[in-house]
This record gives sequence, C-alpha cells and structure tokens, in this order.
Amino acid sequence: MLENERYGEAMAMLRFLMQCQGQEQKQYDEWNALLQWLEAAFPQYADSGAVTDAVEEEVSEVELARRHARFKQEQDAGYGNKLLRMAMDEPLSEQTILALEQLSYLELPEIDDALLRWITEREIHPLLQFRVLQTMRRRGTEGTIEIRRGDEQAEIDIETVPLQPGDFPESIMRILERVADQTEVHEPTLFYFAQELWSQFVMAVYGTKDYRSMLVEEDGMPDIWAAALHQTVSESLNGNNNEEETRAIYGITDALRFRFEQAYRSMRLFVAAGMNTP
Repeated sequence: MLENERYGEAMAMLRFLMQCQGQEQKQYDEWNALLQWLEAAFPQYADSGAVTDAVEEEVSEVELARRHARFKQEQDAGYGNKLLRMAMDEPLSEQTILALEQLSYLELPEIDDALLRWITEREIHPLLQFRVLQTMRRRGTEGTIEIRRGDEQAEIDIETVPLQPGDFPESIMRILERVADQTEVHEPTLFYFAQELWSQFVMAVYGTKDYRSMLVEEDGMPDIWAAALHQTVSESLNGNNNEEETRAIYGITDALRFRFEQAYRSMRLFVAAGMNTP
C-alpha cells in the first residue's frame, strides 16, 4: 500500500483498524505511531483515503472486516494458520468466534480444507459447529455435507446456512413472538432471557429433527416450542416447575403433551450441557 504511494488509503485503513477490538494494546500503539508519521510526512493525503468519514458510511461492515483480515495477512504470512489454531484448539469463547469471522475473508484454499475436515471428523460443540458452517458459507463453500449434530447425522446445505438472525425462517421467529405475547409486558426479564436462549438453541439444533419440527406450523408445533421455551426459562430463573400452568397458557392439550415434553427435554439438555466442549 505504501510502496504504491497510496498514503491516503493507508491512513484511512489505520484509522479503521484502531477502532477494531480484540487486539493487544501494543498493536494499537504501533498503528497509531505509523498513522501519526504518515499524517506528518504526507499531510496532502490525510483526507484522500478510500475510507474517509464521508465514504466510510457507504462501506459495508463486511468489506471493512475483509480489509482488516487481509491487512493482517499482509503483515503476517502465517496469520491464517494462527486463526485456525485459535478456532480449532482453544475453548469456545469470543476469541474463537472472532477467529472464525476473520477466516471468512482470507483467500487461502487450505482454510477450506481445514474447516471441512474439522467439522466432519471431529466432535465439537453444536454452537461452534454452526459458527463453522457460517464461516464456510461466507467463504463460498457450496453443496451439502453430512455431519454429526448431537445424537444424529444431519445433512446441511451450506449455501442456505443463515448468516444473520433475520435469515432464519419466519416460523422460527413466530415461536419467540408467542412467548413475547405472554411475557413481554408482565415478565420482561423472562422474555429477555428467552430471546437469548432461543437464539443459542436454534443455532445449536440447526439441521436436526428438532429444528425441522420448528418449521412445521401445524399440529400445534409453534405452541409446543413456545411453551417449552417459556417453561425452560421460567424454571431456570424462578425455579418454577409448574408445567401444567405453562401448558395451559399455550393451549397444550393432553394430546400434545408428549411432544411438549420432548421439546422441553431437548431445551433442558442444551441448558445443562452449557458451553462444555468434548
């Protein structure tokens, strides 16, 4: 970038990088020192970068993330391997997720092979599995793969893996809306935790028979899953074990009770497992 005398773009990139989180303070100090030197040495380019304040609003978050990842790769040829080790060998954490996001934007074919082997050959936490699937889709992976999801084999079409909460089918969101109708006003704390749990649970069971049952809008399935979510959160927060009351709220009849108990059991197992990875 500097060799081509793209000083303005270099300054803009450094300003962007200094706004990013997740780096050591030493790195920010080095970026700031370089930025100050560039601004002093080439003041005529200070406002001519590709990511100035006026243009920055027009640059998508994805493009900024891509620039950041490639900038890091230019600095360190082994950056991709470092990210892979961080994602694959360290416990599930925010840093793991950040590493996977960065891997989405590096143009290294070996990353695709490593991710595919990892998700098909190793037993990893369902939430981490889903994040890997998202990374594979962002990298342009196509086709269907078969992976172990919990206790079952699941076929996943990579090209349809949701990247944002809004990408999930409307039936998934309508289940949460049913809980909102019952709790948002009188039990806002319960609804807040219900939102969080539902988001995590849906990602963890994506592609499984539980997930497919959520897409069925007949036979009382939306009410069954809404009741299971409500009861799981209520029990976790308040120790409320009154399933009969919850079933009555959502109209779960005796004919639907068995399927409710199956859904409720799935959610309880997920909560009990927490974030522990094999």
